Amino acid sequence: MFKKKNGYVSEFTQFLAEMKNQDPAIEEGQRSGRARLWDKEPTDLDSQRRLQESRVKQQAYVYQQH
Repeated sequence: MFKKKNGYVSEFTQFLAEMKNQDPAIEEGQRSGRARLWDKEPTDLDSQRRLQESRVKQQAYVYQQH
């Protein structure tokens, strides 16, 4: 994490380090959660174009009755 040159470590950083030392599976769970939500394979340009073209335009005010 972020450590300052003067050696100060906040209570929260100490708490996290202690918690991760007590249960090493926490960090692995964080990594798998990040991979599931954020780490995606890049899409090719053709797929991206087809996805944009297939979108249905939404009305300006969804709840307005016509």
